Amino acid sequence: MTSMPQVRVPASRSGRLSLAQRARRGGDGWAAVLCLAPALTVIGLFVVYPIVATGRLSLTTWDGASPEQVFAGLANYVRMAGDPEFRNSLVVTVLYGLGVTVLGVVSGLGLAVLLNAPLRGLALYRGIFFLPVVTSSIAVATVWKYLFGQDGPMGGLTGLNWLGDPYLALLSLTLLTVWKQLGLNVVLYLTALQAIPPQLYEAAALDGAGGWQRLRRITVPLLAPMTFFVIIEGLIATFQGFDLVYALTQGGPLGGTEVLGFLVYRTAFSSGEFGYAATIAYAGFALVFGLSWLQWRLGGRSQWS
Repeated sequence: MTSMPQVRVPASRSGRLSLAQRARRGGDGWAAVLCLAPALTVIGLFVVYPIVATGRLSLTTWDGASPEQVFAGLANYVRMAGDPEFRNSLVVTVLYGLGVTVLGVVSGLGLAVLLNAPLRGLALYRGIFFLPVVTSSIAVATVWKYLFGQDGPMGGLTGLNWLGDPYLALLSLTLLTVWKQLGLNVVLYLTALQAIPPQLYEAAALDGAGGWQRLRRITVPLLAPMTFFVIIEGLIATFQGFDLVYALTQGGPLGGTEVLGFLVYRTAFSSGEFGYAATIAYAGFALVFGLSWLQWRLGGRSQWS
């Protein structure tokens, strides 16, 4: 009886990798590591290390000049929990963040929808709206400080002391921030709008859907991932806000615009309490991280998955 010829199954089909395949895979892995090394180095030096160093500094008392940092344990966190200035700054930051994100999303989406239409001079309009983004924050805040001052156009026309009242000053800061970030939000929404297939709008129009229905049923749901991104960017910007506050109100009046970023600056460089300032900064980082995670859990994850 003749024996059946034996057929050799390639290693990849038999479930085992050959030596050459494993070497090739290992080479691809090292190539990926080499390609990612510059980015990982930058992230490690400018993101991870500052976070760790700030956390360590928050456990000490240091005036910024002494050669030694005295370990204080959780004393700074206990102090922060009972600090009325921190509570005021936290409330101001939350109100500021809510105003900037809500107004930023509504105005950015509305203008993006208008600028996405076939209009004459569209490139000029887009450039005009993006101009505040690339303008110096100090220059912009200086102009707004004149406009909203008692002797400025807004103060003269309305008769209100915009920068002398805590609530009006916070409203002025919010409007300034929304205007400053408007061009970026418009560009982000325009990018997302141009990725929506036009066939969806054509099919909806054939079914009798009007402009408002198409916006509500097609545009807004499909832009949810971009809206999530705009909200997170707005929250991060407000919790890190400093330059506009410094130039417009210096945190006043009566702490009405003293956001966490400005409180960190004042505590560190005016009071010389770098350890306590690091504690406040860490609290702000934890809040931004928590809000981002909560937003991702509630709505963002289902949109990105």
